[in-house]
Parts: sequence; structure tokens; C-alpha cells
Amino acid sequence: MSALDALVRPALVRISDPADGYDGRSDRYWGTGFFIAPGWLLTCAHVVAKGGSAVWRGERAVGVTWQGATATGEVVLAKPRPDLPERELARWDFPDLALVRVPDARDVSCVRLSERPPVITRPIPVSLHGWSRQTGTVGIRQAVGEAHAVDGGALLMRWTLPVEGLSGGPVVDLGRGAVIGLNKGRGKDEGAAVPITALRELYDVPGGEILHEVMRDHDRHHLARYRSLSGDSDWTREQIRLRPPTTQGVGPGRRIHLYGRLAELPPPAGPGEVMHLVDEVKRRVLHEDFHSVLEADPRTWREGVGLLHELRDPVREARQDLGLNAVFLYAAMVVRHVTALHGESPAVTSLADWITDEAMDAHRAIRQEIAQLLTPERPGAAVTVREPRARADVLLEIDSLAYGTRHPWRVKLLFDGHTINPVAGDDVGVERDELEATLRAPLVRALSLGDSGEHLAAVEAVLPLELFDLPVDGWRLAPDDELFGEHALTLGQSRTVVIRPAGRRAGPPSHEWLKRWRAAEHGPLRVIPLRAEVPGTEQDPHAPHLRRETPRQAFARFLDAEGGAVPVYCGRIGSGDGRRAMAAALAAGHPLALWRTDPHPHADCADFHEQAGLLLAEAAKAEGLHRPLRTLRIRAGDEEADPRERSAHAWAENLAVLFDPPDRPPHDPPLQAPPMLGEGDR
Repeated sequence: MSALDALVRPALVRISDPADGYDGRSDRYWGTGFFIAPGWLLTCAHVVAKGGSAVWRGERAVGVTWQGATATGEVVLAKPRPDLPERELARWDFPDLALVRVPDARDVSCVRLSERPPVITRPIPVSLHGWSRQTGTVGIRQAVGEAHAVDGGALLMRWTLPVEGLSGGPVVDLGRGAVIGLNKGRGKDEGAAVPITALRELYDVPGGEILHEVMRDHDRHHLARYRSLSGDSDWTREQIRLRPPTTQGVGPGRRIHLYGRLAELPPPAGPGEVMHLVDEVKRRVLHEDFHSVLEADPRTWREGVGLLHELRDPVREARQDLGLNAVFLYAAMVVRHVTALHGESPAVTSLADWITDEAMDAHRAIRQEIAQLLTPERPGAAVTVREPRARADVLLEIDSLAYGTRHPWRVKLLFDGHTINPVAGDDVGVERDELEATLRAPLVRALSLGDSGEHLAAVEAVLPLELFDLPVDGWRLAPDDELFGEHALTLGQSRTVVIRPAGRRAGPPSHEWLKRWRAAEHGPLRVIPLRAEVPGTEQDPHAPHLRRETPRQAFARFLDAEGGAVPVYCGRIGSGDGRRAMAAALAAGHPLALWRTDPHPHADCADFHEQAGLLLAEAAKAEGLHRPLRTLRIRAGDEEADPRERSAHAWAENLAVLFDPPDRPPHDPPLQAPPMLGEGDR
């Protein structure tokens, strides 16, 4: 056996029916798994599915055998899984993962998991491990091949194919000495594995927070093995042996000490919290030509290290060890960030002391920044971490109809109001009434990447005028039966949601637009009717006789309006007179507006305009609108509130806001459907 084989074998488990399969000859053998932490093993969901409904009910229905020991386990997390225990899935899509708790397996050997996605610029030598019944008796099998691509969530391998029974077994990167995937299946000419970083998807299933404890125990286990004086081989020492001596960055020994200390901290709330610090580090240590933001989905502090410890910058690489500088600066930022959120603790102090002792090899300027981050009361240069805020906002772009009745859409991240990164999109699009359900998952992913701790990403919906009444602020990202939780509130109740017009950026901002935005930034804000016949309704006998305003008359009135004037309308503006008036307001450069998106006629328009005026007076300036508007949406949507209180806030139900600064990036030109054959000759 190779050194890595000797490390993998003790962690391999044979999975079978708990009442049978231990003799190696039974037909009740299901597949392979491997321990990733004491008491926890990982395998494929389709492997444990062979146990039927008892497995999905969470019973101790999974038989486990390793190194002569036997126990039973229970599936705690899995994706995918049947919606009802009695049902069987027709197919097992990626990630095809199951996390199994084995309480009686505490003193076990565990594999070392890679902390970063596989980056395959050239084929990676790998080994495949697992139990197989290929020769008639269940036994351990291994093979060597190459991982050559990542495609559609699958890690593709060639020169070897997983044999029957290896499903759920580990795929080991022979060059780095870490598990980078799980065997899933085989095609005609290549094998397919699940990248180990797909484990992140289990954080999002019900109960997924248990993974934080599992990964914490994973790092504690490997730190204890590395620090042990027993003389036994361990994964960290094997990684050190495999590492070329000229490699820059923080080596495996230092990293496992760092991971062990990071494991004792409160976990990040989401990937955006980690990526925010990673972005800050890159801004500091990379040449500005290499600042591009590459999205990842880290759920632990250790994964931030994985994104940084081999950082490359062709401009500066010859002069300094960027990976080492980046990792120590990141660790210091984590100390500062966690202290700000949770206060001092022994775990934070231990990490800070370790950084102080180990960061002496970092560049002098980086050491100075680390010192200030760890002791912020010291005088000196400005702290690297900027004002606390969301990592990025979310752009939701929905186009006019392009293919029949379908609206193309895109979800992007907007960094610092300027830099855009795509997250998801569909150029063919979906029907209007399918938009909310279709966009739910992409928005959840984008918001998780944009949020940074308690600082939540805003949603900017970039829409054509005909979609201005789309109630994006009223969308819920959780299933309808979920009353509590992160996404149980509507978007507008949980965070800032604004509308921006899609067709306004064909050229540079107009003089009027720039002037009106400057006025709105400084305030005060005041109401101007979007249509001249408002306020007053036909049902109001005291309303004065009002004549209809033409679009040109509206445009002239909007041009003459004072700075800080905000058009307000007591109805919908996606069609008819409301749409024509909004088009005139946009042409006149107005960056703010308020209106109602519900389709019902209103008899309280005078009160609506009065309340809107009070809201604008309270906000005082453009940025001041967000907080009171969110509060109003929460109160207006409280169905259990006192009727009088609900009545007082009823005017704010279905309230939309145009918020369109002229310095935002241009909207991509909407896709146009190709003309029908012969259409150009008509």
C-alpha cells in the first residue's frame, strides 16, 4: 500500500442492512462510505436509499462496518431525498450526498477533506477507494486515474472507472493528499464523482447547521493527530511530504493549526460573510489588474483560507509570498470581525496569539496591518477592513417579452455599486406568473453571497415599464407554509427592495437626471403628483373638477418641479395613464417615485398622498427612505395586528419605490427574439 492508501483504508466503511451484510457475502451490501469526523460518515444518498423508508424516517437503519467493528447509523442530512419516506426517487441528481451519524464510532480514523473546489487546469492524478463485490466477496478495492474536468456539478475521471460497490467511496488527490470527491457512477468512457465541496449544499437543507459541528470536529481531529507524539502517520504529515519544497504559501502544518483555531469560533452566518473578507484581502495584496471577484460558496472560515493560500499575482509574485500574506491578513480580519459580532473569548484570543507568533514571515506592511487589526486601539494607518456593510447588492434584471409570452431574466451581484458578477440567468425566460417561483432559488443563492453577517444585500429590480407593477417586494423566498426563518418574511419586509427602469441607460445620464439626484441626496423630499388629476377620486364628491393631463403637459410639469420633488401615484403604472406619466417623469430625470402595485381601485388617494408626504418628510433625503419604508411594509403586512393599527398602515400595502441613482452600471441591452421567417418583408 502507498502512504495515502494506508491513511484511507482505516476510514473506509462498508454500508449494508444493519441485520445482515457483516459477513461480506450477503446480498444486503449497499455500498461504501468514509468517516469525515468522529461519529460521522459521508456517502452517496443513493447508497443509503437501499434501506428504504426506515432510512428516510431517521431510524438507526444503516449498518456500518470498519476495521472489524460494527455499528448502526442514521441519516441526518441528504440531498436529494424523497419528499415522503415511502416514495422512491426515479433518479439521483447531484449532489447525491448523505451525512450519517454513527454515535458508537468515536475512536475512528477520518479522511482529510479538501477545503477548496478542485481547480483543474490540467489533469489531476487521483485514486478511487471503496468496497466492492466484484470478485464475489466484498473487499476493499482501489484504482488510480485522472480527474480531468468539472462539468455540471460532476468531477469527471478517466483511465479508471469505479466498479460496482465503490459508490460513496472517496476520491483522493494524489498530489495534495486530500479527498476531493465521492465516487458516484460511471459512463461509457469516464467515471463521475461528486466534488467534496458540494457538501456545502447540505447546509441549506433543514437541520443543515449540524454540519458546522461536523466540520469543527473534522479539524479538531486532524489537529490532534498532527500534534500527537504517538509516531503514527497522519494526513497533515503526508501533505507536508507531498508538497514541493519551493512552494509558496502557508504550508499544511500551519494550516491545520489555523483550522483548529478557526474551528473554535462561532461559524459565519453565510458565504457572503466569508467572501467579504476574502475580497478585502485580495484588494490589499493583489495588483489592481487581478482584483476580479470569483464567486465561491464557502460556509466555514477554513474555506476562506482555501481560497487564498495559493494566491497568484504575476506582477508581484517574484517579490513576495502572496498566499502567506493573504492567509495571515485574512485570519486577522476574522479575529476583528468575530470580536465585533460576538465579543472577546478564549477562542478569539488563542487565534490572535497564534497569528502574532506565526506571521513574522509576512511582508512588513502586512504585519503592520495585522498588528492594527488585532489591537485596533493602537494609533497608525487606517484599518484595511472598510465600513461594515453588505458584501454586494443583488441585481434582478427582467426583460420585456422576447419569445412569445416569456420574460428573459438574470440575477447578478453588484459590488460597490459598479462591478457586476453574474449568478444565474435564462435567456429564453419564463411566463410572468412563473417569475416568483423560478427566481426563488437564484435569489436565495445571490443574497447569501451578498449578505455579510447582519448587513443584508439590497435587491435592485431592473425592469421595463410594463413590469413596474410586478410586486417584487412582496415575494417570499421560503415555501408558503414556512412561517418563520430567514426567508419567511417578504423581500421588502426583510431588506431594501427598489425598482430601476431598464430602458434609461442607452446613453450617459442626462443633465436633469444628475441634477435631480444631487437634490434628492441632500433633501428635503416633497410630494409631486405623478398625474395632475391626483389627489381626488371620482367617488369623492368634494374633489375638484380635474382635466386630463397629456404626456407633454406632464413632462413640462416634471421639468419645472423643484429639486427633491418625488412623483407619487395612487395606482398602478405598468399600463395606461400611469405608464405614460411615469415615462414622462423618467424623461424629465426624476430618480425617485412611489406608487401602488395592487390592481384594485382605491378610494383613499387623498390620504395616500398625505401619508406619502409624511414618509418623504421623515426620510428627508434619498438614502433615508429605506429604513422607514421597510418598517411600513412590516407593519402593513401584520395580519394579527390590532385592526386600528392595521388600518393606519393600510396605505403602505403594495407600495413600490423607484430608486435610480445615475451612477449605477448600464443595464445590458435586453435580448430580442429573432424575427419570424419572412417577417422583414411585410
